[in-house]
Amino acid sequence: MTPWDRTVPTPFARYWLVAALALVIVPHLGRLPAWLALLAVMVMAWQLLRDRYGWEYPGKAIRITLVIIAFGGVLLTNQHLFSRNAGVALLTVMLSLKLLELRSLRDATVVVFLAFFLLASGFLYDQSPGSAAYMLGAVLLLTGALAALNQPDGSPVHLRRHLKFAGGLMVQAAPLMVLGFLLFPRFEGPLWHTLDEGGAGRTGLSGEMRIGEIGLLVESEEVAFRVQFHSPAPDPNRLYWRGPVLWHTDGRGWTQLTEFERRSLDAPPYQPIGDRVEYTLTLEPHDQKWLLALDLPAELPEKASATPGLTIEAEERVGKVRRYQLTSYIDYRILALRPLERELALRLPEGGNPKARALATQWRREAADDREIVDRAIALFANEPFYYSRMPPVLGERNPMDEFLFDTQRGFCEHYAGAFTFLMRAAGIPARVVTGYQGGERNELGDYLIVRQSHAHAWAEVWLGQSGWTRVDPTTAIPPDRIEAQFDLQRFRSTAPVLPRTGGELVGRGFNFFRQGVDALNHGWNQWVLGYNSSRQMQFLRQVGLAELGWYGIVLVGFAAGAIIVALVTLWLLRRPRAADPVARAWQEFCAKLARRGIPRQPGETATAFGERIAAARPELAPKVALITRLYNALRYGHAPRAAWQGRLRQMVREFRP
Repeated sequence: MTPWDRTVPTPFARYWLVAALALVIVPHLGRLPAWLALLAVMVMAWQLLRDRYGWEYPGKAIRITLVIIAFGGVLLTNQHLFSRNAGVALLTVMLSLKLLELRSLRDATVVVFLAFFLLASGFLYDQSPGSAAYMLGAVLLLTGALAALNQPDGSPVHLRRHLKFAGGLMVQAAPLMVLGFLLFPRFEGPLWHTLDEGGAGRTGLSGEMRIGEIGLLVESEEVAFRVQFHSPAPDPNRLYWRGPVLWHTDGRGWTQLTEFERRSLDAPPYQPIGDRVEYTLTLEPHDQKWLLALDLPAELPEKASATPGLTIEAEERVGKVRRYQLTSYIDYRILALRPLERELALRLPEGGNPKARALATQWRREAADDREIVDRAIALFANEPFYYSRMPPVLGERNPMDEFLFDTQRGFCEHYAGAFTFLMRAAGIPARVVTGYQGGERNELGDYLIVRQSHAHAWAEVWLGQSGWTRVDPTTAIPPDRIEAQFDLQRFRSTAPVLPRTGGELVGRGFNFFRQGVDALNHGWNQWVLGYNSSRQMQFLRQVGLAELGWYGIVLVGFAAGAIIVALVTLWLLRRPRAADPVARAWQEFCAKLARRGIPRQPGETATAFGERIAAARPELAPKVALITRLYNALRYGHAPRAAWQGRLRQMVREFRP
């Protein structure tokens, strides 16, 4: 057995370790099953109480039983082990149960290394600057705990020294971290892959729409994406960010085309009208394939394609922040409606909603053309007592459109877009539902547009012979006095953010300034850190003249630069004036006094052996030498030396006269 196995961490080091582990596990508590989060908390609490009351560690049989139970629990609460949540759960289980055998320095060191892995797994869920700052703080505590574990004289009085030591290590490692970030080859895909978990916990567009089943529309201030315009930005009321296009309906819900239908249709040809809009869009992860774009995208990002409804779809789900440049047209004309598109855009289920069908038939019989039918539908929402409400009544199963149009007359964008499209199809006009986002919030600090989940919207498109697919937003037909929520009234009037009125206008402006500042920080982080992909890395390498070397040359340059950094840091450490350890300084003074009397300490000679040799050579010095030697050993290698002993050692050395 090595000294590493025999050395027992001091109680102070164990307390510090448990505190650092709590900081590591806290961000995962909401993602773990309740039983596992409770297990982690209970084990950490048990470790603290064990040190206080001197409890014994559980035996091997108990530990093995707990491992089997915990492992089985992870299997039962996850569909498979090779997924993100299951991996984090297993790592948490191993880390927690390892605390039940924290007998030696080896055990404690294993716990620290497991904690570093668990801490890094947090980036699988959140890569924001706030999360990165939190993790840096946790790394500081873990590194400080590692230093405390390896100091036999560890005690609360050395807390500041260990933190300073850990911070110094992190500062010394920072240049290598930056070098690796800039030069390490970037891969488009992840270095490892876990099975998809269906985007649990993500908010945003769902790719389908169920009219009337949502009793309460909950607004979310979570950011959906950010946009930086490189050409004059369009008016806010013309900012329609296109998402999934819905073609099929069962009379209540709307869904997208099937895979077979999509393969049967290409993106339609179009004729641009007006100026191009150029912009860069930074999309937050939503675990779906679609990429948001302003109206009609003229150019597609890499590894993306356009659907028949002009939605952009990526080859893989958007599981991380994605940044891409686009060119769009707000004014355009689709040149032709293909037979299959016409059939899909007119299809309605058999039966159901007889009143809505009868009204549409009447409009068709009385109207001169399709445009008049569209105008009559908009006039219906504007003149009849329809209300925009976030709390609409729940509609029935048999005739939901009839109930909304003729009874409840309360709803939000999904109700109006779905009902309008149903009426158009019943009147013989090809129509479809488009979901996405409308508008945005200008961030003056960063000069970009923030589009939040609260800007999620649904509208309709109808085919009119001369203009092709034409956007119609029936929700905007609702007069302002029939919009029930103040937030929605502000949203339809402008895209300015709604400020709190709790402390007056000055407080509201300050709150908005702070919120925009935080978002500008997140945007910069996305652009320069998360957005540092292979394309931007190659652009950087070209700017510094390294791209021509190829990856082998770049790797060699990276190693050479790393070696230079390590050499410079080492040279700085060697030449830096060191703060002398008072215990070591007192011992060196003691040895120097004896050396001047002809009894020098031999190389590699321990303090105990040196003291015994002095006692044999100079018996009259034996009592004082024995006291100084024992006190030095206690201060240097004891478990919990008292701070006052340092002063006692210095005093005894000063008074020592060989």
